[in-house]
Amino acid sequence: MKTEPGLEIRLQKYIADCGITSRRKAEHLIIQGRVTVNGEIVMELGTKIDPKNDVIMVDGHLADLNAVEPIYLMLHKPRGYVTTLNDPEGRETVMDFVKEISERIYPVGRLDYLSEGLLIMTNDGEMANMIMHPKYNVNKIYEVKVFGSVTETILNKLRAGAYLEEGFVKPNSVRVIKQLPTKTWLEFRLNEGRNREIRRLCEAVGLTVDKLKRLAIGGLTIEGVAPGKFRLMSKQQMLNLIGLNTDGTLKKKMANEEGFISSKKTIDLKKKRPQPGTVADDETFKKFRRETYFDSLKLIQENKSKVASKIQNLETQVYNEEQKSYVERRKKIDKVKATIKNNNLQRTNFRTK
Repeated sequence: MKTEPGLEIRLQKYIADCGITSRRKAEHLIIQGRVTVNGEIVMELGTKIDPKNDVIMVDGHLADLNAVEPIYLMLHKPRGYVTTLNDPEGRETVMDFVKEISERIYPVGRLDYLSEGLLIMTNDGEMANMIMHPKYNVNKIYEVKVFGSVTETILNKLRAGAYLEEGFVKPNSVRVIKQLPTKTWLEFRLNEGRNREIRRLCEAVGLTVDKLKRLAIGGLTIEGVAPGKFRLMSKQQMLNLIGLNTDGTLKKKMANEEGFISSKKTIDLKKKRPQPGTVADDETFKKFRRETYFDSLKLIQENKSKVASKIQNLETQVYNEEQKSYVERRKKIDKVKATIKNNNLQRTNFRTK
């Protein structure tokens, strides 16, 4: 996004427009003293600069609007990848899927390690801000699988919202879209993008999330894009599908719509009723939450290994006993055969005499 010569703009906005990082992260760079204007370190947020006359550098590199080719793509993030440029723990990141893109791009918002689905990546900081900021009212659609059987009471609690650390959170809508023997699929629609918002909302009413997938942002959907794959788009294409004008306002034809509409039908719990089994807010499912997820999986794996080892030992024991029994039977048979043979020989010798 280019700026008219002579027009003063905020420093963090300029850095984002240069494709270096998002506006929010640009603020962190300024606070950390990693940005200079005309050779002087600037650490005050809100500082205005003139792109025509001022020289801005980030970590010693020139921030130049003209050096940036805008890139817009949507990636189908698989489960088990972190949404960062690099990970200090050495885990695989979403950047592994876009190595062929020569320009420096970054994720818009984030999906946590255990989540999957639509992730927009770009070097247009202004557009990134429009998509993720709640004031632009962009609807985001998620499919969420929770442990257990969801009842009408639980569904009403989700719809009513809950108080989280940063305040009250309420989804635009929640509905049941699929019932499994021991789990339930829900669809959430909301226009905020707080960190782990859906997982925390579910936990606030006693639920434990098994899988979470962001299906769409506005009318832009990940359907048709395989996990680990991405689709390049123009800015106008992406904005049109999301339902935004270039200034961030909702398009008139999208103003009264909810964005992407799934083909999956709503399951009416009053008519069909919840599936039999453990209710979704039962405490037994808490062990599968994020903080204990990997420990629980490790414990389950260890238990499986123990069971498998016991089965193997039993099979070995049964085999050895069968072998021993077989050897004993063969000895008895051989002994009987030898006795019969000796008797026959004795009879033959008697007749001969």
